[in-house]
Amino acid sequence: MNSTFDTVRAEALFASALQASQEPSPVQIRSAVTATLRRFGIKGCAARVAGEFGEYPETAAARMNWALNMISTAYQELAAREFAYAG
Repeated sequence: MNSTFDTVRAEALFASALQASQEPSPVQIRSAVTATLRRFGIKGCAARVAGEFGEYPETAAARMNWALNMISTAYQELAAREFAYAG
């Protein structure tokens, strides 16, 4: 993870309704992150993550790993496009 923003985004994706089995697109991931942050806020997302790790640590670890990977992919793609337009 590169930044606090990535961590917050990963927590929001973790707390969202999206599932790995849905194979969401980068656009769907970014949309879910935005909607979840609006719904629960940063602290609310963090609390949901903590709760899941407390109750279901095995599945929570796998979901967080998925969320971290998806955030990296979804936001790197966005940054690459923005960089290309800035040139």
